[in-house]
Amino acid sequence: SIIAENRNAASEPSTIRLRWKGKAVRDEFVVKPKLYVLAIGVGAYQDPNLKLGFAAKDARDFAQSMERQKGGLYRDVTVRIPADQKATKDDIMDGLEWIQRETTSKDVAMVFLAGHGVNDPAGIYYYLPVNADTDKLKRTGVSFSDIRNTVASLAGKAVLFVDTCHSGNVMGTRRGVADITAVVNELASAENGVVVFASSTGRQYSLEDASWGNGAFTKALIAGLTGGADFRKDGVVTHQGLSYFLGQEVKTLTKGRQTPVT
Repeated sequence: SIIAENRNAASEPSTIRLRWKGKAVRDEFVVKPKLYVLAIGVGAYQDPNLKLGFAAKDARDFAQSMERQKGGLYRDVTVRIPADQKATKDDIMDGLEWIQRETTSKDVAMVFLAGHGVNDPAGIYYYLPVNADTDKLKRTGVSFSDIRNTVASLAGKAVLFVDTCHSGNVMGTRRGVADITAVVNELASAENGVVVFASSTGRQYSLEDASWGNGAFTKALIAGLTGGADFRKDGVVTHQGLSYFLGQEVKTLTKGRQTPVT
């Protein structure tokens, strides 16, 4: 794929597919990539109206599912899990700095966010750390620009999973109504080269339920990554296959109330 760009904009990628019909080089030395995972989950907010039941567990469960990939596609898997009380704004910013510093051009980086996402009056999207104050978002929230700048500048391949837009006890078990569409579109634009999976579209709620033990998106995500999205039964999950699986599984779990996007 080739992207043309100048100081004003970048084009959509122009893509052609090539098939190699020559001899396979079986004796070539191949170094497998390392996988770095930053899994952030916040449910035990200081503001009781924001509390969530499974966001921290979502982050831990996702990280554990990826740790099991060690020795397969990845020669090693390193995880960092800022969750609940260890997910202050400083902790999250340290985590973003860590994954940016550690990931080389040969590696893969995954960032997972579960918790609250909100828009300020200007429409700017913020992820809420455990100590967030919704009346002081600039000082206590993690702005989308910090997330975007980190993920887009990673040296290796980058994948972002966003299970946010949560509203906690204010809205029962519904995880919020922040509009993340613009965030996803901007980060997934051609020049950033990031694959983005988001739990819901537009101003939909993201749902969690005790019977699932996770948010609907995370439950489906883990099921897909651990084999559910291996449609060819060859031990490989592609991002296209995972996208299709998430759409079908989340729709079934939530009875059509939540639609993930890739």
